[in-house]
Amino acid sequence: MIHSAETPNPGSPSRTYVIRTIGFMTVYVLISVLAIVGLFDSLIGGPGGWLIAVAVSIPVAGQVWATLRLMADSDEFVRVIVTKCFVLAAGASMVLWTLWGFGEAYAGAPHLDGWLIYPFFWAAYALVSPFVRTSKL
Repeated sequence: MIHSAETPNPGSPSRTYVIRTIGFMTVYVLISVLAIVGLFDSLIGGPGGWLIAVAVSIPVAGQVWATLRLMADSDEFVRVIVTKCFVLAAGASMVLWTLWGFGEAYAGAPHLDGWLIYPFFWAAYALVSPFVRTSKL
């Protein structure tokens, strides 16, 4: 069977990564949507709110694990490219969140919720990925 460049081979690390990502992000979106429509309103602000926080964070941890597994299961070139993108995105996220935190503390910048670092990280990952094309540091 011939596979196109766009379609990963069954059982390949990239295909497994996509399946894991879809699974974890489905749970993440489902919990988030249920919170947005008010299903958990009675729990917010109390100890039960921590259950929601943990529940929505577990798929985030799962996504990080899926990315680490992609790195471990891929060949050396893919491993280096994914790692470089991951490090650049993490660095950009930490710098921006630190800058914004100090902006809140010292310059009166409006507050941003801490959970926004997660979508920002993946946006940064998407922005740097097209420019990381070599395994050289």
